[in-house]
Amino acid sequence: MTGWVEETLHGDLHIKLRADKVLYDSDTEHQRLVIFENATFGRVMALDGVMQTTEADEFIYHEMLAHLPITAHGRVRKVLIIGGGDGGMLEEVLKHRAVEKVTMVDIDDTVVELAKRYFRRICGEAFEDPRTDLVIADGTEFVKDCRERYDLIIVDSTDPIGPGEVLFTRQFYGDCKACLAEGGVIATQNGVPFLQGGELTGTLTALRPLFADAACYLATVPTYVGGPMAFGWASDNAGLRRVDLETLRTRWAEAGIETRYYTPEVHLAAFALPPYIAALIA
Repeated sequence: MTGWVEETLHGDLHIKLRADKVLYDSDTEHQRLVIFENATFGRVMALDGVMQTTEADEFIYHEMLAHLPITAHGRVRKVLIIGGGDGGMLEEVLKHRAVEKVTMVDIDDTVVELAKRYFRRICGEAFEDPRTDLVIADGTEFVKDCRERYDLIIVDSTDPIGPGEVLFTRQFYGDCKACLAEGGVIATQNGVPFLQGGELTGTLTALRPLFADAACYLATVPTYVGGPMAFGWASDNAGLRRVDLETLRTRWAEAGIETRYYTPEVHLAAFALPPYIAALIA
């Protein structure tokens, strides 16, 4: 089977990727899941008609949402990932030898099982790592009842439609804060501000009353069209967003991880916002 898979996330902009071969196309308990192959992007996962990840450029998104907060913090031992069923975020976090435990909570076990089958180039052996604690559950309910404390919480969510909608509320972020260790960080996926400005504004409006420091940083991911993508940032330790380049370089060298996008220099530059994005979070 071949054809085109169309994404209709944005009202005035639709994109299509050619499906050279469809590997899976069915409804899970929670959403429509399509996995297909494309000559440029490799294997692609779409949920409810929205492109989630591709083999070709997933490294940008996953590296920036994992390595940047871990390197800024400097002492991350326990990580909580909400979402991230493809396993790419889990795989990047586990590259840090100092990380002792990663709890990953995803609502859809079908996504996880199909990631193991079709996306090993993205997740590797992350699900089999002894440091991984995989929980199939609603992320909002997990953080509401959570008794553990994490140095870093990564919200690797879909867009605020369908199952991901509840992961963009002040109640959810407040429950996340209750799961953070002292001085911890929360990093979130916040879409493309040029097309989804309200998503970023809403997240920062929710985070700022809860944390001493809340902002965002940027990366450009080809799959997510319309300009650079924003990642939310919040912590009660305002100094973590302002770690100097020399310290970042030292920490990164000690980590000994090879990357294709993240570097300490990119880390610092990512917090430099063009005025149209800065205005959204002013």
